[in-house]
Amino acid sequence: MKIKNKAVGALFALTCSFSAAADNGNHSDQYFSDWWHQSVNVVGSYHTRFGPQLNNDIYLEYEALTCKEWFDFYGYLDVPKSFGVGNGADRGLWDKGSPLFMEIEPRFSIDKLMGSDLSMGPFKEWFFANNYIYDMDRSAASRQSIWYMGVGTDIATHSDLALSLNIYAKYQWQNYGASNENSWDGYRVKVKYFYPLTTLWGGGLSYIGFTNFDFGSDLADNAGGVRSNNAIASSHILALAYDHLHYLLVARYFHHGGQWRDGSQLDFGDGPFSVASTGWGYYLVVGYNF
Repeated sequence: MKIKNKAVGALFALTCSFSAAADNGNHSDQYFSDWWHQSVNVVGSYHTRFGPQLNNDIYLEYEALTCKEWFDFYGYLDVPKSFGVGNGADRGLWDKGSPLFMEIEPRFSIDKLMGSDLSMGPFKEWFFANNYIYDMDRSAASRQSIWYMGVGTDIATHSDLALSLNIYAKYQWQNYGASNENSWDGYRVKVKYFYPLTTLWGGGLSYIGFTNFDFGSDLADNAGGVRSNNAIASSHILALAYDHLHYLLVARYFHHGGQWRDGSQLDFGDGPFSVASTGWGYYLVVGYNF
């Protein structure tokens, strides 16, 4: 089993509400498109815990987002180990690992597609929400493909805080050969939040975050004590944004990351080790918006 690294990326304006909160009045003629917002990032990661071993990597990332009429989109493409730098557990483009990791989050406005106002209380708008993850490795046994599908909403906070909530069911296609492949297997609750903090060094400083709660899986029941039926990944980001450049410092907390049970014992042929899937990982991101 290889360790896969999920990029944080520059998570500006994750939903329509986030776009409005993050708007600093820049003119669209500065960019390639006035509706398809994109950037290229260099990401350094340290002690990420999506697999049973700690993982370090430096890699390139393409990121895109938009909110146009009934369509709300965020996504990124990573090239793992782009610069050939990583620890012993890390494999990527240059050493027969995965050449591409992708995550996209398209949402479709139910309100706008139906031509109706479905808001109620603090829930401003409703979406058919999706979260698709794909890891393109060199063999079928080393790939991952997951589709989360459900409903989402943007929540009115009556403050500068932008808040979004999605609730999904999970269909698991490939999963590195795990026992839950090709099955409905659990649920995810995703909470996203954005808060503008202040102006710093001529740029906008913001707090951005998201937390994934995964639960209801049968993986541990079918695969034994080294796997878990639940997992949490919670990211906390300080973002400094200019017209084109942005810088992010990220702390991400993992609990049973990748549904590996923390502290259990494994041996992949190089000797036994303890799974390190609970704890903190860190990212540094430098990017350019175009």
